[in-house]
Amino acid sequence: MPVYADDCIAYKLTPKITIDNPAWVKEVVQPLEPMDLWHGNVVATLVDNYEIIADVTSIEDGFCIGLKSVHAIIGYSDFSVRIDIRHLPNTCSYDAVLAHEDQHIRQYLSVIDDFKEDLHKSVFVAADSVMPIFVPDMEYFDVAMDELNKELQAHPDLILIKQKIKAEEEIRNKRVDNLDTGAGLKKCFDNK
Repeated sequence: MPVYADDCIAYKLTPKITIDNPAWVKEVVQPLEPMDLWHGNVVATLVDNYEIIADVTSIEDGFCIGLKSVHAIIGYSDFSVRIDIRHLPNTCSYDAVLAHEDQHIRQYLSVIDDFKEDLHKSVFVAADSVMPIFVPDMEYFDVAMDELNKELQAHPDLILIKQKIKAEEEIRNKRVDNLDTGAGLKKCFDNK
């Protein structure tokens, strides 16, 4: 079982950090159950995956395994847009609701763009705080990697940045709803 050993502190590296956004997709669905006729809904999937590369140093009675680099994928991978079934595709009302929901999607994406620097800093601070682990034998390598990854993801800076992103999502989405007077959708019903 891996343990932290003072002998491994000397082999701690400053980890290299790279962050990419995932490719995202938008799916538009129309649930069979009635929804609010005036509003659609966007469900966004935020992903944060961390691929870690280890540095392995052989020492007298085992190995020191530490973080060498972290490649993070952080952002939105899927947007599920729900529109009431009473809005038929390619109609004025359907397009008006979809245009409004697309504004929400743009807000989600802008949050990640605006948090790029903070995300990089948070991942770096978290990764840099993870100390190397001593293992007596390389059969414990996978266990040590799991422990390093678990420590990285449990770091308070990563937890806090995700909370800040969620808060900013809410603020921006409320702003989109508050600025929308519904005029585009009303115009569709007035023209009938």
